[in-house]
Formats: sequence, structure tokens, C-alpha cells
Amino acid sequence: MKIFVTGASGFIGGSVAAQAVRRGHEVRGLVRSPEKAQACAAFGIVPVHGILADHELLVAEASVADAVINAASSDDRPAIDALLGALANSGKTLIHTSGSSIVADDAVGNASDAVFDEDHLPQPTADKAARVALDRAVLTAVGMRSIVLCNSLVFGDSLGPPARSVQLPLLIDFARETGRAAYIGSGLNRWSTVHIADVADLYLLALETAAAGTFAFVESGEAAFLDMARSIADALAIGEPISLSMEAAEERWGKSRARYSLASNSRVRGLRAAELGWAPTLTSVHEWIADHLSDAR
Repeated sequence: MKIFVTGASGFIGGSVAAQAVRRGHEVRGLVRSPEKAQACAAFGIVPVHGILADHELLVAEASVADAVINAASSDDRPAIDALLGALANSGKTLIHTSGSSIVADDAVGNASDAVFDEDHLPQPTADKAARVALDRAVLTAVGMRSIVLCNSLVFGDSLGPPARSVQLPLLIDFARETGRAAYIGSGLNRWSTVHIADVADLYLLALETAAAGTFAFVESGEAAFLDMARSIADALAIGEPISLSMEAAEERWGKSRARYSLASNSRVRGLRAAELGWAPTLTSVHEWIADHLSDAR
């Protein structure tokens, strides 16, 4: 299959693209720089130089591909509209990457009992309304097989070009720089989690078997940030983790990342992925932290 991947040098896009190449697909990937092009080429991904704002390029690539995987941005409506226009009435497949922050609260590190699945979603908050609307535009597109995969907290090491996920690296970097692992507030807030290898497996499974209009949460467990901080501290042998105030966290990571990536709850259950026959195998974020950081000490 000929697949065009946006975000091909990123953590999710690069891992999916590299795995697709390993399984015999012909993959072309959108990249921004010669360095990223070289990194992609090392994994058999044919680099396409450009950015999401190059809509004519997106249309041209989508027109000659059998399937398109957008892993570059969950929020770039003009780019997705360009891809939807190119694929309309083609019968081709579009997989769009969303994120479970669409259900994240403003818990300031406190716990929540709220758990969501694909059949039970809350009304989006004002700051997530545009992303949810974009997901719906993809799912209701005409004349194509459109799929939205909504990732939770992704952990693990890249399967393709060098790249990192978002949340855990922020906390790991802090621990290494300061000598103290940290969480925000009580740290009892929880996120659903999933390993990047299982993510890539689901993308390629969905590419083969998912029905048009499928929206699937991507998760295989969950963890509290306090417990992840303890795992980081244990792996680095740096003593007990500390609590950061919301003000200190925002100063370090910015308001959006501190509040909604590190101090919120995003607890989801993926019913649709299970129906596809997806069987994740690397389900413990704590085991990965221990293995990853113990090897790096």
C-alpha cells in the first residue's frame, strides 16, 4: 500500500511510518528540514519536503497515495480540509490523530472519578471545541474511509526517527535537572496510558480493518502522576518526589502544558480498538520508566 504520513519525523508519525515500512508498505512522509528528511530516509521513509500550510502539496500527495495518516497536528483545520477535499469520493482511507486531552479537566492535580468511552463523551470545553469539531468533520467526510484515533498518554521509545513524547519527558527532564522527581498538587490525577509500539500496531490494524467513521480511544491502562513520579525517582535513585504548586508548574512548563497535560485527569476506555481485535502487550508505564531510566543512568 502507498501511504502518505504527515508528521513523519515525529514521535507517533515516525513510529507508525517506520513500522509500516517494516511491514512492506511504501511510505512517503512530510518533513520540514533536511535533517529530518535524512532521519526519515534512514528508516525507509521517502521524505517529502514541506509543511502543513503547503496545501497544494498535501493534495498532490493524497491524490497518489492509497491512504493518508495525519500525525502532524490534531488542530490544523485548513490542512485537514485540504486532505479531505483531495480524498472526497475517492474511497481512500484517512486516519487522523486526535488526543484524549479532549476530555481532560482542570483538576490541579486532584483525582476524578470521571471515565469516558467512545459512546459516552462530555460536551467539549471551549478550548477543545475546535479539536472536537475537526474530529467530527473527519468522521463525517463523504466518499472515503475516515478514522480518528484518539491517543492517551503515549510512552516508550521511538520506533522510527529520533523523537520523544510529551508528558513523561517533561517530568523526566525536570528530575534529571533538579535531582527531584515532581508531580503537581496531590498528584492523584490520572491519565490513561499506552505504549508507542501498541499505538503503531493499532494504526496499522485500523488501516486494514476499521470501518468508515470509526472513532477510537487508544489506551491500555492508566496511572496517577504521583505514582509515575515515584517510578521516575526510584529509577534515578533520587529520593522521594516532591509536589509542585500550580504556579511553579506553570512557570516551568507554561499554563497549557502544566494544567492540561500534567495536572488534569484524562481517563478513557477504548471500546472500539478492542472490537478491532487490538491486543496491546506493553501495558505498564511503570515498567517502561524503570527499564528506560535504569539503562540511562
